[in-house]
Amino acid sequence: MIGQEPPARSYKIFGPEYEKVVIISTELKGAVFYLVAGHGGPDPGAQGKYGNYTLSEDEYAYDVTLRLARLLIEQGADVYMITRDNNDGIRDESILKSDKDERCYPNKAIPLNQIARLSQRSKAVNSLYHQNSSNYQRVIIIHLDSRSKGENIDVFFYHHKKSKSGKRLAQTIQNTFKEKYVQHQPNRGYRGTVSERSNLYIIRNTLPPAVFIELGNIGNPRDQRRFVLKENREALAKWISEAIVKDYQGR
Repeated sequence: MIGQEPPARSYKIFGPEYEKVVIISTELKGAVFYLVAGHGGPDPGAQGKYGNYTLSEDEYAYDVTLRLARLLIEQGADVYMITRDNNDGIRDESILKSDKDERCYPNKAIPLNQIARLSQRSKAVNSLYHQNSSNYQRVIIIHLDSRSKGENIDVFFYHHKKSKSGKRLAQTIQNTFKEKYVQHQPNRGYRGTVSERSNLYIIRNTLPPAVFIELGNIGNPRDQRRFVLKENREALAKWISEAIVKDYQGR
């Protein structure tokens, strides 16, 4: 019907300002994604100093992951937030307050022990994988790295050595980032890599193909601008989502 508004759904996990999601296309209809933001609960992950503030990996990884989830849903995908926080939706502040109340899907307390935590997340993904009949199911794991303060790094990617689908998705995201840097910062260059890391627990133990994304060095002042500015967090999510659409269309 002419003038009819596109369908919208409400997702409280995105917070009051972002919970209404308008479905703008069906480009990802039939695709299923499991999004895992790194660390959370009792473990804040890597931390970096930003002036008088401390930045925590889990908060920034989670915000980018939430933004990615929303963009994928807009394209018609089915999305599961494996790491979830019921009171921290998408936040536009530069300094994201750290807390310890994140949960694991569907609503389980996150253990402090690293192996127990990663096992919990892998089991959540695998349980959902068996429930879904889609031929295109993917795991996206988002982290921030911790290196010396002076080391600036670009977004880079890992996949399982035996996963052709995981490798293809990682390369598609990498190529999209290259294109975006040429477009927006033509003289900067982009050095993000794609490599095998089959020893990473979730990559090794989840059934769907997985891509592990490191967004940058949380301790480096140049990289910090990639996370602290909400526009940059949104751009990261948008570029990843655009690459995912390309991968899905080319399957």
